[in-house]
Amino acid sequence: MESLSEFEMIARLFAPMAGEGAFELRDDAAVLKPNPGRDLVLTKDMLIEGVHFFADDPPASLAHKALAVNMSDLAAKGARPRAFLLGLGRAERFDTEWLTAFAQGLAAASGRFGCRLLGGDTVKAGQLILSVTAFGEVPSGRMVRRETGKAGDALFVTGTIGDAALGLKLRLEPEVSWVRRLGVEHRASLRDRYLNPQPRLSLAPALLDHARAAMDISDGLVGDTAKLAPHLGRIIDIPAIPFSPAVQAAIALAPDLLDTALTGGDDYEVLCAVPPEAEEKFAIHALQLGVPVTRIGRLVAAETGALWRDLDGRPRHFLHGSYAHF
Repeated sequence: MESLSEFEMIARLFAPMAGEGAFELRDDAAVLKPNPGRDLVLTKDMLIEGVHFFADDPPASLAHKALAVNMSDLAAKGARPRAFLLGLGRAERFDTEWLTAFAQGLAAASGRFGCRLLGGDTVKAGQLILSVTAFGEVPSGRMVRRETGKAGDALFVTGTIGDAALGLKLRLEPEVSWVRRLGVEHRASLRDRYLNPQPRLSLAPALLDHARAAMDISDGLVGDTAKLAPHLGRIIDIPAIPFSPAVQAAIALAPDLLDTALTGGDDYEVLCAVPPEAEEKFAIHALQLGVPVTRIGRLVAAETGALWRDLDGRPRHFLHGSYAHF
């Protein structure tokens, strides 16, 4: 089994994807200059083996996911990706073949997202740890924050909700009845959404033009909705929430999966608050950008609290609001 030293690994696998200002990864630091009239937007996410992914997940998918979850944060801020730093803690069992596949996946994701590697660090660890710090740009003073919504704003989500959470559940419980009864194509779709999140980077112009507040949905729609303009209340109509055919089929087989879909996390969609007068413009703009959006509710006065309504209008309560990091 070939074993690469740290310097060989950097030179062979990671330096070829390094961007301008990285000095071919031969220095201890890099330079990143914001373009004129732009602010830098910074974000960081970590993925840890046994917590955020399985040890036998495909290395290219892990590389994609490590970068994509950070791109999702940038997307919700209306930012265009510029560069990233990679922290890699790896156990000895992840050999050169694994590292090569990981680097190839990272290079592909980097090119797809237009985000170049500027540097990072590698260490030996007892388990695989992936840490990415990403940098994006927005027009100066225009980053879309998550606490700036106002009562009356409409709440929109992109894409569909719950696919990744059910993809994880069928991975953890492959022999349960609903998994065995779910169609092959639906199972494949759910697994793919869990392994390969697709950040909504193309939505940035619509968010910058029309949204008052926004964030990405990573820990579950129920819990993350509470973080958007937390000083306000919100009314969410569950029948309006967009579910993919795969999620709909799974819930039809096991109705309790509705809670999993709404609280499980790993959606990496965008949740945003849009002023009433901009709702139609936002929806049209998003459609022009190729991003499906759905209105699921609105922000209201704080005293209303968080009201999630079933089909018949009755309140629905959740035992757990979202994935808990601690």
